[in-house]
Amino acid sequence: MSAAGTPHGTADRAALEAEVRRLVAEAEAVGAPMRVLGSLGVSIHCPATAHLLRSFKRTYSDIDLAAYRRNAREVTRVLAASGYVEDRQLAIDSEGRRGLYDHPSNGTHVDVFFDVLEFCHPIVLAGRLERDSPTLPVADLLLSKLQIVKINEKDVIDAILLILEHPIIDGSADPDALDGRRIARACAAEWGLWRTLTLNLDKVVALARTYEQLTDEQRATVESRVGELLEWLDLEPKPLAWRVRAKVGERRQWWTDVEEVR
Repeated sequence: MSAAGTPHGTADRAALEAEVRRLVAEAEAVGAPMRVLGSLGVSIHCPATAHLLRSFKRTYSDIDLAAYRRNAREVTRVLAASGYVEDRQLAIDSEGRRGLYDHPSNGTHVDVFFDVLEFCHPIVLAGRLERDSPTLPVADLLLSKLQIVKINEKDVIDAILLILEHPIIDGSADPDALDGRRIARACAAEWGLWRTLTLNLDKVVALARTYEQLTDEQRATVESRVGELLEWLDLEPKPLAWRVRAKVGERRQWWTDVEEVR
């Protein structure tokens, strides 16, 4: 059974959100900023539209967190104090870039990324954890979803909710808005990330049009904001290395293949 007494592999969203907030607060108390990402991060950062998740039949099975590598010991202590057991072999294999922790009595699984979200494209988190709480900033949540080359429907749905609920602005002064410059600069630093994001933004618009859970106004908002975001990507100056890689284009693989750890 899972943490909330549901069948193995799923857990109650409210219970996991409460657990996340508690762990984040305890880590903060010892000077170790830790933030939630993944689908839980999306549901926490989208209070006005999170109710739609039920209609999309979303399930939750684990907790994804981000922290700084310099705080890895404090993070592990906080999790251990709550009954989580670290997978030491993964910590060794990843050279400290990632941590896996399991709670043997309730089945909750915690995955911690240190410094960088290493998926199909690396998303560097230096200086980002202090900008919002208990989640990553909304721009980083969106980057983490849209950098997936073989994106699945649940990640598209998460991206739709993030875009639907957060207007796009220049800068990160407002934690309830999406920092267009952050995403544009990340894409200008790597052509491959730009290519993956632009492909996935097209999928976001196409699928949003098909979801009966959304109103016509909501679909229009998603499409309009995706257009704004693509403008940000187009207008951001690109360095020489980006332009050289762009000439190669899709003739060479532009992403890193990622295998599931579990």
